[in-house]
Amino acid sequence: MARIVTRRQLLTGFAAATLLAGCDARHPVTGFLDGMLRFNERFEGLLFSASRLAPEEPASALTPESALPVYFIADDLPIAPQGWSLKVGGMVARPGAFTLDRLKAMPRTSMRVRHHCVEGWSAVAQWHGVRISELARVVAMDPRVRYVEFRSFDNNYWSSWDLASALHPQTLLAYGMNGHELLPDHGAPLRVYSAIKLGYKSVKYLTEINFLSERPSGGYWEDQGYDWFAGV
Repeated sequence: MARIVTRRQLLTGFAAATLLAGCDARHPVTGFLDGMLRFNERFEGLLFSASRLAPEEPASALTPESALPVYFIADDLPIAPQGWSLKVGGMVARPGAFTLDRLKAMPRTSMRVRHHCVEGWSAVAQWHGVRISELARVVAMDPRVRYVEFRSFDNNYWSSWDLASALHPQTLLAYGMNGHELLPDHGAPLRVYSAIKLGYKSVKYLTEINFLSERPSGGYWEDQGYDWFAGV
């Protein structure tokens, strides 16, 4: 059985991890630490390369699904509301709602890569879905867009990304895992997945994407002191 991590356990684990990193997730970051985080963010952005790909892992490296932790912040496992669709908006010429069937009709990408968690563990899974870059093309994203915001129905969990990372070829809207449909434990019906970000940036239980010219405050964990760029 997969290890289910409740909101209380996740908060405890994240707080411990950030204390080791020199910050406390229970309090907002201010002063010198806030300045250092912003410096690190800019530095990570400079190091980022849209052409650098995470290596594909061999099939033999797949982690058993029963060994993958299950994270959500609601008190109970989030289940998609009836009539679920993905709302896409912001600075796009063709905003709208995308059903899962409509997303599946778009070009499919598959990758078997290593997932990295801020808590220090890693695992390998096979993901398939549609690239966010393809969605941006379909909705005719405005060239002034610089950030992408992701929101979920998991107690309003959310995160924001820089545009280059969101459009990276290994950043997907994943609707499948290890050859089967995505299950509720790992974010069904749709989640963000990327080989280039730490796990907390990959918003599960996705319900809304907004393309923006200005960066929103950060995200659920980012607003509590976690690294905003969070590159791997």
